[in-house]
Amino acid sequence: MLTSVGQFSATTDKTANLEAAADLIGQAAAQGAQLVVLPENAMYSDPDPEADIASHTERIDGPFATAIGTLAKRHSVTVVAGMTETPAADGERPSNTVLAVDQKGDPLGVYRKVHLYDAFGYRESARLQAHAPSPLLFNLEGVTFGVMTCYDLRFPEMARFLIDAGTTALVLPAAWMAGPAKEEHWTTLVRARAIENTAYVLACGQTGPHSTGRSLIVDPMGHVAALAGETPGVASAVVDAARVEAVRAENPSLENRRFRVVFG
Repeated sequence: MLTSVGQFSATTDKTANLEAAADLIGQAAAQGAQLVVLPENAMYSDPDPEADIASHTERIDGPFATAIGTLAKRHSVTVVAGMTETPAADGERPSNTVLAVDQKGDPLGVYRKVHLYDAFGYRESARLQAHAPSPLLFNLEGVTFGVMTCYDLRFPEMARFLIDAGTTALVLPAAWMAGPAKEEHWTTLVRARAIENTAYVLACGQTGPHSTGRSLIVDPMGHVAALAGETPGVASAVVDAARVEAVRAENPSLENRRFRVVFG
């Protein structure tokens, strides 16, 4: 099954962001992709930590989600994309949310970010709320995809939580902030999550100037199967359930574990 990561730099212009997403989905579909992963905050992105984003949020059945569903149905592909979700109740902060829709445009579910990016001088928790982990899983061609977001990558137990739920391919929309050594952190951690979990990782980041780009798809042995550069575009690779099975037979590290992940 061919899968794609479609990277671009989202801005505060929702119309332009949706046009960019539509172009990337179209490119991936033309290549034959069955799954397209877009970045974190693909709907609206303002990197200024002091900016007011509350007035720019949307519900998970709002215009952005509806448009993504329409694009998925038009191109007969499953799509995963990041957005900022309107709070469920007054007094709450918005959520950093990832939605998934199937090839018919129907919702598969949402994931709300667990680990907010309070690091490297940034404080995401000042304007967004964190959530308890609740797995977003979906199946395509015998592969179970499990979703997490950006900073979650730095927490191996988050990936393992999804693996314990049955995931064989981790999906990671991101807006990996640029900075000293950050590209190295990105590629190293993506490969590490693949190797230690004997699973695919589809990691899609925003591009510059604020983020690193370099979206990639890594196989269960840690090989980089597809790598995008620093500019907007699509990178594609085959994801195969048989490859996961073969790697896990050769390297049964998950079976050899003596610890388990418990949230609390």
